[in-house]
Amino acid sequence: MTQDVEMKDEEALPQAPLPSDSASILQHLKEGASFIEAASYTKEVRRIARAVRLTIQLRRKLTAPLLSAFLDYALLPGSEAHARLSAYLPKDDRHGMEVDNDDAATSAVQAPAKHILPELEIYCYLLVILFLIDQKRYDEAKACSSASIARLKNFNRRTVDVLASRLYFYYSYSYELTGNLAEIRGNLLALHRIATLRHDELGQETLLNLLLRNYLHYNLYDQAEKLRSKAPRFEAHSNQQFCRYLFYLGKIRTIQLEYTDAKESLLQAARKAPFAAQGFRIQCNKWAVLVRLLLGEIPERIIFMQRGMEKALRPYFELTNAVRIGDLALFRNVAEKFAATFSKDQTHNLIVRLRHNVIRTGLRNISISYSRISLADVAEKLRLISTNPIADAESIVAKAIRDGAIEASLDHANGWMVSKETGDIYSTNEPQAAFNSRIAFCLNMHNEAVRALRFPPNPHKEKESAERRERQQQEQELANHITEDDDDDF
Repeated sequence: MTQDVEMKDEEALPQAPLPSDSASILQHLKEGASFIEAASYTKEVRRIARAVRLTIQLRRKLTAPLLSAFLDYALLPGSEAHARLSAYLPKDDRHGMEVDNDDAATSAVQAPAKHILPELEIYCYLLVILFLIDQKRYDEAKACSSASIARLKNFNRRTVDVLASRLYFYYSYSYELTGNLAEIRGNLLALHRIATLRHDELGQETLLNLLLRNYLHYNLYDQAEKLRSKAPRFEAHSNQQFCRYLFYLGKIRTIQLEYTDAKESLLQAARKAPFAAQGFRIQCNKWAVLVRLLLGEIPERIIFMQRGMEKALRPYFELTNAVRIGDLALFRNVAEKFAATFSKDQTHNLIVRLRHNVIRTGLRNISISYSRISLADVAEKLRLISTNPIADAESIVAKAIRDGAIEASLDHANGWMVSKETGDIYSTNEPQAAFNSRIAFCLNMHNEAVRALRFPPNPHKEKESAERRERQQQEQELANHITEDDDDDF
């Protein structure tokens, strides 16, 4: 997923021709502009996507002089767009460099257009917004993104959709960085409606995810679910946006206690996410671990040992260990020790829900170890802290027996818990249910892989169909000829 990287302020270079490295970056930017210009005329969106990928690679190397030189190349000097975007660049460095004319003459890129193409103008907005965010000038980035969105509403061109989806993201991100995310919720809804009317499916995907993120940021899970359920769904156009959608869907399902669906969505998001999106995969794994714990499962140790995730998942590893052994005191210590981390991850409410699972696991271990045990010893082993621990232990044991978590009975007269003799699990339907869930998972993965395949055109099938049509035509002519002969004989 797109993750903004903090950059140190670069020192102003002396007034001289651009060094070879900077000139090369400028040439790459001009090459991206030529891709966009060609895509505008040929209506090939893949060229614009290529230019966007090239821009992301050059993002960390953008400077004010480079952007100023590129604006002079892509936009008409003195135009409204040129003046507006140039105002966001530092005045001291804006014209501090000049491009070597020999390099410009020998470059293979095309000359700037006589008129400003909408795609080039939106691309320039994107470059300036990226530069302002990397320089931590968030207020100016917010103003520039707002101006770009206002300008974007005037264009209804399919070649702008790829650039527009990027602008939507950074528009929301700049407001999130300044803590004003709630201000643009109405505008995002209006943009989603416009994208729907214009059949901009990539824009609909992006804006739906931004709206879900907006609602979840303020814990408005009910409103997020209402929007998600009523928004039009279609085949995903962007893998990154689809991963984000699955992650938000998993969070909504978790809060709504639909743990099985939440687990499937979160694991699928973590599996489909790009390897470079490490922060996103860490968040998916955190929520997936908690959902599996709430389902009564214990995640494998290898999940916490993934490269680059050991430190981030350490609190959840210790939490899993406490749930696994059913130690309520250890669970409380871990929850207190990493309270700040859980609050930052917005998982503190799920940690509170896990207390019941810890008690149930500890009670299951006790029922396996003892054929008969007093309720006072149960309260002591569970380390219950209350004014009347024996009464609490009795109610906990009774609920566990009713839910089928343990095979035992209560002797209220003597204050005992009597465990029943455990039977052979293979005489039950549990192994069949486990195999059924695994087979269903494998079949679902196979079906998704088949749907994701892309096959080249089959010219031999077209040739066969042509031969079949010719043969049918000959048979029809022969039948007509036979009919005519029969008429003549009659």
